[in-house]
Amino acid sequence: MEKNIKEKYFIWFISGGLGKNVAATSLIETIKSTYSDRKLLIICSHPQTFLNNPNIDRVFHMANTPHFYEDYIEGRDVIICNQEPYNQTGHITKQQHLLESWCELLGIKYTNQQPQLFYNYAERKRFEQPPSSKPILLIHTSGGPTDDPTPYNWTRDIPSEFAVSIVDKYSQTHNIVQVTRPEGYKLTHPSVKVIDTPMVNLNLFWLLQSSNKRILIDSCLQHAAAAMNLPSTVLWVGTSPILFGYKQHLNVVAKLPKKANQLVDSTLFDYQFTGHDFQCPYMELNDIFSQEDLNQI
Repeated sequence: MEKNIKEKYFIWFISGGLGKNVAATSLIETIKSTYSDRKLLIICSHPQTFLNNPNIDRVFHMANTPHFYEDYIEGRDVIICNQEPYNQTGHITKQQHLLESWCELLGIKYTNQQPQLFYNYAERKRFEQPPSSKPILLIHTSGGPTDDPTPYNWTRDIPSEFAVSIVDKYSQTHNIVQVTRPEGYKLTHPSVKVIDTPMVNLNLFWLLQSSNKRILIDSCLQHAAAAMNLPSTVLWVGTSPILFGYKQHLNVVAKLPKKANQLVDSTLFDYQFTGHDFQCPYMELNDIFSQEDLNQI
């Protein structure tokens, strides 16, 4: 096929989970303005996150890029960013936000950008809220990979005792929706609707839009809430809002733990997102969050 070799491209590869892809939307507008003479191509693991964005010329799923080299790289003026921001010094040393580390790799300026999601007319119609007898409290107790077989991932999940206390507090005034992994623990209170099966991105984000209160963890919904300008309460245990959080949220951070050789297998990072049980440095629930933390939540 005849190639239009005059076209110039900026190609950005974005791997990882849904939350990381939502966070990446923060930088699209800055990339496009910095490299205004180039078409912006996104190759990612969650393409739906980038649809309708007027600054993106093409979106590709990582598993579906036939003839990509021939069509967009061979003989072209192209800039390719396929580096991992988690490997940047500032990220490893917990000195700067994920987005700032990405900006270093992309050659753009970090200005505390926020995620941006774009919805078409049909999608916005779905967000219209039907009348409800009580407002909705959305509690995201367990996140991360849906194939995680553990009921509790200590690095990110809300301790079940805290979740039960929250339900007891709000069950009379709110309809409560719990989002969790298929194998995550389930809240059994009659006022709680449990969602534990994988959902398409739009349906997940509709839950945010329809909620009155949001108690979240370091996972995709806290990134999406920032994109939708929905201030939320976010709990942090083994990860940090310095790296992944947003100032518009109320970020409740666990106590600094006392370590006793739990980091025996740690090299560049302290704790794994998967939350290996042997790495947990907390001996009791009160070592993680205090009663004052619960009252704040």
